[in-house]
Amino acid sequence: MEPGDGPGALDLHGDEEIIEVVELGPPGPDDLAEEMEDVDFEDEAAEEPDAEAWDSEDDEGVEDGMEAQDDSEVTFSLHSDSVFCVSLDPKTNTLAVTGGEDDKAFVWRVSDGELLFECSGHKDSVTCAGFSHDSVFVATGDMSGLIKVWRVDAKEEVWSFEVGDLEWMEWHPQAHVLLAGTADGNTWMWKIPSGDCKTFQGPACPATCGRILPDGKRAVVGYEDGTMRIWDLKQGTSLHVLKGQDGHQDPLTCVASNQDGSLIMTGSVDCHAKLINSATGKVVCVFKMESVTPKAPISEGEEAESNSVESLGFCNVMPLAAVGYLDGTLAIYDLSTQSLRHKCQHEVLPSPLPRPGLGGGLWAFWRSPLKPKGQFPICTSPLALGFPKGQPQSLQRGRAWPWCLALLGGWQTP
Repeated sequence: MEPGDGPGALDLHGDEEIIEVVELGPPGPDDLAEEMEDVDFEDEAAEEPDAEAWDSEDDEGVEDGMEAQDDSEVTFSLHSDSVFCVSLDPKTNTLAVTGGEDDKAFVWRVSDGELLFECSGHKDSVTCAGFSHDSVFVATGDMSGLIKVWRVDAKEEVWSFEVGDLEWMEWHPQAHVLLAGTADGNTWMWKIPSGDCKTFQGPACPATCGRILPDGKRAVVGYEDGTMRIWDLKQGTSLHVLKGQDGHQDPLTCVASNQDGSLIMTGSVDCHAKLINSATGKVVCVFKMESVTPKAPISEGEEAESNSVESLGFCNVMPLAAVGYLDGTLAIYDLSTQSLRHKCQHEVLPSPLPRPGLGGGLWAFWRSPLKPKGQFPICTSPLALGFPKGQPQSLQRGRAWPWCLALLGGWQTP
């Protein structure tokens, strides 16, 4: 089509030519998506034929005698072994807490990596850590079940408690209340720092995952037997129980809720993600993604690996949900049509999805050179990543996850 053809075209005269077309009006989601397309996501492995050397623990971050590119602004290096968890203070996003395989947890400043204080006294790998809603307290928990709470401004321990093997831990979104799930099936709730306690007894199996709903009055807990319970935190009673055909057939691995708490999503080793109405406890739909990765031959007596669901996330501005699978697939589902919208295939497992930020964007990460064990970099983009000491491994129940992430600054939703 020549210039001037078609509706809305411009008529050019003489030597006139179009240099740039500028669209007026506020930017929309599509504009932000187009800006992201300018970011170079080229896989370094495609340019470097010897990229498999990154798999070697001895050659970690080094290839052919050259150091791997490091785009981080700050690196926190006090951990002596793999970093298992990270959280940012929600009030200012200026402090971070990290826990690791070295049985240590640290609170440090994001701007320059300076240590504020060490959360000492743990007896096992620190796998849970997080700040209270107002950043007054920080809690750390290790695999043995020892939970400690520290007052941030005073840099002192104010409370501690020991439970069974710790599965998960989470702060209440509006109060100084801490919840935790343990391997004996109990969910514990404490007022901090008084330590007033309430327990929610589940089935005789581990409470593998949990989440406090946005209203602050209910919590959803998933269990190893495939059941899910919605608890009334004030009354201590179970509002809804999903089991049998409504529940999962294998252990639950993760739970998530949308912004207003009306919808819950659960993920399981049985490869299913179930969308549930939190008010009625009814299953709205079930999502399942068939693995696209060729499976290795199974030797005699060896069980085939399940393509389990490992991470979940809701979008805040559109009716979308993201599901991360063990084989590296990240599936985006349209909740209004209950159909698959998009699918990304990763070379490694998707990290646990953070809460949607910057208008509900969904994040995914590809393989990148690893930093030496125990180091924690802050990237030039607003992300904080924790790395293990070797190649990322598949997520398995009862083992620490391979890496962790958190969003910084304006990218973190309240």
